[in-house]
Amino acid sequence: MRPFIIIASVAALLLAAIGLYVVGVFQGWYGKSRDAGEITGESVPQAEIETRIARLQATATALGEAEDTEILFGDLHVHSTFSTDAFVWALPLLRGEGANPLADACDFARYCSALDFWAATDHAEALTPTRWSQIIDTVQQCAARSDANGIPDVIPFVGFEWTQVGALPEDHYGHKNVIFRTLNPDEIAARPIAAAGVTVRALRDNAQAMLPPQIAFLDLANRQDYYDFGRFVQDVRDVPLCDENTPSGELPRDCYEMATTPGDLVARLESQGLDPLIIPHGSAWGFYTPPGTSWDKQLEPEARPDVMRLVEIFSGHGNSEEYRSWRRIAGDLGNPVCPEPGANYLPSCWQAGVIIEERCLAEGLESAVCTDRAFEARENAAFVGLAGHLTVQGESIEDWLDAGQCQDCFMPAFNFNTLTSVQYGLAVTHFDENGEEYRFRWGFVGSSDTHTARPGTGYKPFGRHYMTDAGGAETQSVAERILPPDEGAPSQSLRLSREYLINNAGFQMTELERQASFFTSGGLVAAHVGERSRDGLWSALESRQVYATSGLRQLLWFDLLDASGNVVAGMGADAELDDNPVFRVRAAGSLRQNPGCPDYSVRGLTPDRLQQLCRGECYNPGNERHLITRIEVVRIRPQIYDGEPVDDLIEDVWLSLPCDDVGEGCEVEFTDPEFLSGARDAIYYVRAIQEASGQVNAENLRCTYDESGQCIAVNPCFGDYRTDMEEECVADVEHRAWSSPIYLTPRTEIASLEASE
Repeated sequence: MRPFIIIASVAALLLAAIGLYVVGVFQGWYGKSRDAGEITGESVPQAEIETRIARLQATATALGEAEDTEILFGDLHVHSTFSTDAFVWALPLLRGEGANPLADACDFARYCSALDFWAATDHAEALTPTRWSQIIDTVQQCAARSDANGIPDVIPFVGFEWTQVGALPEDHYGHKNVIFRTLNPDEIAARPIAAAGVTVRALRDNAQAMLPPQIAFLDLANRQDYYDFGRFVQDVRDVPLCDENTPSGELPRDCYEMATTPGDLVARLESQGLDPLIIPHGSAWGFYTPPGTSWDKQLEPEARPDVMRLVEIFSGHGNSEEYRSWRRIAGDLGNPVCPEPGANYLPSCWQAGVIIEERCLAEGLESAVCTDRAFEARENAAFVGLAGHLTVQGESIEDWLDAGQCQDCFMPAFNFNTLTSVQYGLAVTHFDENGEEYRFRWGFVGSSDTHTARPGTGYKPFGRHYMTDAGGAETQSVAERILPPDEGAPSQSLRLSREYLINNAGFQMTELERQASFFTSGGLVAAHVGERSRDGLWSALESRQVYATSGLRQLLWFDLLDASGNVVAGMGADAELDDNPVFRVRAAGSLRQNPGCPDYSVRGLTPDRLQQLCRGECYNPGNERHLITRIEVVRIRPQIYDGEPVDDLIEDVWLSLPCDDVGEGCEVEFTDPEFLSGARDAIYYVRAIQEASGQVNAENLRCTYDESGQCIAVNPCFGDYRTDMEEECVADVEHRAWSSPIYLTPRTEIASLEASE
């Protein structure tokens, strides 16, 4: 009888396990794979599109611009909950909305932000073959609805983000958006291409570093969201890795492809016969960029700088434009040194020493001992480089004051890395052994980098938790589950290895809580197009006839003139001259906004959909424009020999020209009398500076300053429970538009003659 009893018991247990599994499937315990959502709004009325075009053309005509071009505004950097970080931040315990599917982006762009174009750029590392197919299908549906009645209301693009991070400067290349021209699947990458390294390991091998699975037990009412995240990660793991030795064009569609470097990424795309836009972005973001990282290695020909025609200068993560002479870490990687504080910069490694010294003195230890510990703390923080804050245990955000931040930059990226600023990238030259020179020739774009499927969020300063990436734990207990607090606050720092950083990638590396004060609603890209179509827009993007804004819709023209005052080249152009250049700038401010949403938005979406997406506020322009107060000119003269110091090559501000704007914009002209005599290439771009108006998180850490201008206390605008959800943290800022540069070369024989005289 005993064997029968044992068999019967095992069978009963097996049946119970099967029954429990079946119940779990129906209850969603194992998570459900989410889709791209549903587009609900029909096409925008043609009368509305015609009104927008007529309004812009009236301003252009008043400024003397011809009517053969139109300016379109868009967002080329949009994430949905098909991106891992977007999924995490959408979770209710992190003050998220539960889901932000890609279809929302189509309706938001048309009815909330009233954009002319946008691009889906979810992180390739989290995209499966199914998700990639759904992205293409959703963007195709968006285009079909937008084109239904004639003039397209929005032109959507398919793309992905190559999200590369390295813990050491030699391994770090940063992020690139890859955007395809057409919506024909045969002319789009067969697979998204992930960045090999930290980001892939974090997702495929170490997802618990992003979100502990037991977090669902803290929010049982929304437990399905957390179960679905587990399924989201598992779906990625289930995709087999591609054979890295097989050319990309010969790989099957259903494998997980990776590229190690930008050059490898380009080669894989070219293997498929593709020539997309590849746009670096977030270059100066210091929360993941190791100190000492510079643009220099990305100018080497194998990195393919020739295909990087555009750069994202401004996003919801801040401004990556401005170069500064200070360094986060001095010395080389083998012997890093913590620099002393200077004007407008307090190195984080230096502040690490201040924190440790204050603790040491508070314990009553001798001053000499505490001085030695402060020196050691600075060494330790400098040595580890990225995430040096981890060497100081038990610190608070307030302890760091404004350390690591560019204090005199316009809305800077967090922990600003000056050697990967856009200005530095334009100033450096790579000289190879054959005497060939390589330089970046970028056009400038702005975008949102939204993670809530909301393209073009910067039209009004509101909705901090919906229109920016500011988010965080709903309660202290949740915060401690995600970022467990240190035990104690010792008066000595830790000596961490760089391998620790490489092997322990997670939220703790990024100073997650502190950077929440730097998230804004992002920027826009504006394109001068010959026709309002996909081909017309692509032509403008490829030829760099674009400019960036900090989120509003200024109108900007920047042209090179001949001796008769005729336009010979526009922004983004290359030209060779035999005389000193003359430039003309025309600019008009953005339209002042009315409260609420326009009638077409109210009619086009259901009330619930309108509230859920737009949060009660849409792009709703009146007839008056903000005033442009001045035009700033930046001149950069790229290196002409290896190692030439860049500090004197970047002239910001080179000229500041008043703008006599009474509500219709202004026109200014300027020349460079030193161009020919300088006998070297020169780059010029302009900023149209607008009168101050509100922006979310414009004051970042909200410092209190002493009489000497030093930050002595901070009041961060937290994304988590420490700052009320309704607190918008708005402050006035001078919004701006950046033209793409004009790249000039003096004719050799003329320049030589001028220089000799």
